[in-house]
Amino acid sequence: MPRYFLELSYKGTAYSGFQVQDNAETIQSEVQKAFYTLFRRAFELTGSSRTDAGVHASQNFFHFDTDLPVTTKHIYNLNALLPADIAVKAIYSVPDTAHCRFDAIAREYKYFIYTGKDPFLVDRAWAYPYPINIDLLRLAARVLTEYRDFTSFSKRNTQVNNFFCSIELSEWLIEDNQLVYHVKANRFLRGMVRGLVGTMLKLGRELVTIEEFRNIIESKDCTKADFSTPPQGLFLTQITYNDSLKPFLVKAV
Repeated sequence: MPRYFLELSYKGTAYSGFQVQDNAETIQSEVQKAFYTLFRRAFELTGSSRTDAGVHASQNFFHFDTDLPVTTKHIYNLNALLPADIAVKAIYSVPDTAHCRFDAIAREYKYFIYTGKDPFLVDRAWAYPYPINIDLLRLAARVLTEYRDFTSFSKRNTQVNNFFCSIELSEWLIEDNQLVYHVKANRFLRGMVRGLVGTMLKLGRELVTIEEFRNIIESKDCTKADFSTPPQGLFLTQITYNDSLKPFLVKAV
């Protein structure tokens, strides 16, 4: 049966996360509802990257199988049915064996922080009115690339076989007067980016030393990290697929 990738973006403020849940509104449940309304048939959607409640995405993917004809007009139709805070960006015809989760080789996130009161950023960034040493933040970001085991930055009750991640890019930037953490890795653990941000900010406020920061990483103990970072500043910004899929993700159906 033909397989398709669905590319979408969303503002996660009103949702209990990405993946479908019982008795909760999620990104997946809203998209499945729109599919059913449009095609009068239930669709099984497989997600690429789960995001927590309140977290946003400028790019994420589902894949689905159908023998129904799918065309560019369905992008418009689905968007007309979806809430204003969820948008379908494209639908791609891909090989039947393509998998939007397992064929992804990297994911990128950005976390946004602002220091002055701004009513337009309340649900898209974290108001953090404390003095921050950005040089120490940037040092912490570089230190992270030296490690592979991120047990300390994974929340408990997560079902994974290991806690190893390869961080390809880790940096603090200034964008539009906001402090932004940008990270790219082959995979992320549950709560990992928010844990990294919260713990690095302790170094940026000089509440811990760089040696203590390294000890937190090497302790492999999630109780040592700071997961208090709120969700609204976090964006999944890009998913990179392996070379075999790239030709199929250039032109939408």
